[in-house]
Amino acid sequence: METITRKTLIYKSGLGMLCINHVRGCSHGCHYPCYAFMIAHSHQQVKSYDEWCNPQLVSNAAELLTKELSRKRKMPDRIHLCLSTDPFMYGYPEVTEITLKLIRIMNSCGVHASVLTKGILPEELADEKIYSNKNTYGISLISLNEDFRKRWEPGAATYFERIAALKKLSEKGFPTLVHMEPYPTPNIIQQDLGDILEAVSFADTIQFGGWNYNNLSKQFSEYKQFYTNQASLVKRFCKDHNIHCETF
Repeated sequence: METITRKTLIYKSGLGMLCINHVRGCSHGCHYPCYAFMIAHSHQQVKSYDEWCNPQLVSNAAELLTKELSRKRKMPDRIHLCLSTDPFMYGYPEVTEITLKLIRIMNSCGVHASVLTKGILPEELADEKIYSNKNTYGISLISLNEDFRKRWEPGAATYFERIAALKKLSEKGFPTLVHMEPYPTPNIIQQDLGDILEAVSFADTIQFGGWNYNNLSKQFSEYKQFYTNQASLVKRFCKDHNIHCETF
């Protein structure tokens, strides 16, 4: 795996949260298209999607994180991994290794991690002797259909693998989250949102949002009403199952 170095690591996102991105690019090759790629391309950080899908590891990430946390007068409560890459990139053990190291550094300083992945959450995260039980672990999940995944998220872990790994952490008592965005309209795939919700009914938080990265969803004539109805379904399900709900 190719490597790069950076001068800084922790940054505050436009969403107001502290984040780190210790990889440039992502091999999952999502075709929504990938919002992170569009931002990187607009800032001339990468020239093409092929380049983006050949990820580069930030080799000095652990050193930067240790240095930047040591300089803070007050430790942040939480840092998110990651907004513009995947911390447990499927098929890249080098990424998993450095991600686990970064989480250990954060936790040793009293900083909790929030994680979102289309990869497989490692079982060792459940070891409370090493990792904080206040870390939040999440997966992105917008379908259960593997043909859909192969079309739109070709390099990511299977939906079954994602759910199974998240459920193991949930059963150990760790806070878990499922991020359902960008959720597709029926002209993209015919599916039952209720089936997906039932598959992740163990989660502590469910986030739901529409397919906004291209115009495919708007080609469905009743897309606005569709998303209103689906958001209502998510809210009812979460209320019935005592799950925290966020829709956007």
